[in-house]
Amino acid sequence: MGGPDLAAIQAAAVLLRRSQHAVAFTGAGISTPSGIPDFRSPGSGMWMRDDPMQVCSLTAFRRRPEAFFNWLRPLAKRIGQAEPNPAHLALAQLEKHGLLQAVITQNIDGLHQRAGSREVIELHGTTATYTCTFCRQVVKAETVKEDFLDKDQLPSCPHCRHLLKPDFVMFEESLPVNAWNKAEAHIHRADLVLVIGTALEVYPASMLPAQALEHGAKIVINTLSSTYLDDQAELLLRKDAAVCMAALVEELGL
Repeated sequence: MGGPDLAAIQAAAVLLRRSQHAVAFTGAGISTPSGIPDFRSPGSGMWMRDDPMQVCSLTAFRRRPEAFFNWLRPLAKRIGQAEPNPAHLALAQLEKHGLLQAVITQNIDGLHQRAGSREVIELHGTTATYTCTFCRQVVKAETVKEDFLDKDQLPSCPHCRHLLKPDFVMFEESLPVNAWNKAEAHIHRADLVLVIGTALEVYPASMLPAQALEHGAKIVINTLSSTYLDDQAELLLRKDAAVCMAALVEELGL
């Protein structure tokens, strides 16, 4: 695929240095270099193989929990084995050096936190915790790893033995209000948004970069596919996120 356009990387570095409140907005494409499949890429996306309403909706979870967890199990294993890639590490470095104020992510894999990012807003929740459908106790994923991943059993609450639900947003569910409000607060302050690894197709999260534009922010898009904001972006980086973000950090001398 080759390396990124050096002039574009240099221009992105200038925008970051001049920015007062830069925010990253990330999607599945930032984690594919870590071995986590995305959902919509032609030929390889998970929704090319499975109907999301049949395996990952609230109705499917309630009516057919075995089918839901059979679908989730291989993904959870991939997430557990994955490591942050240079794109995740680059964003953590940008935050550490005061050049990035927050990461707003559609991902549920926790790789931003593992890379060292501190202000991470998870719009679609996380696979790191589960909540009991009966007593509402919240437990860490490690608590159910043996039964769920190793023994192929349904994850059950260690307190009351009822079924656990993973804390990510399923189809038919609303986004978590607190996460959405925090994301909007950053977006409304942002003067620069780095859109990384997302085709901006999932509503309502996909509207956040447009809100930033309305408030005068500039947009840099680093994704392999086109988006509805391409013609309004300051820069388009059509290379792998891990390659581009690593080159950006190197250009900044971090």
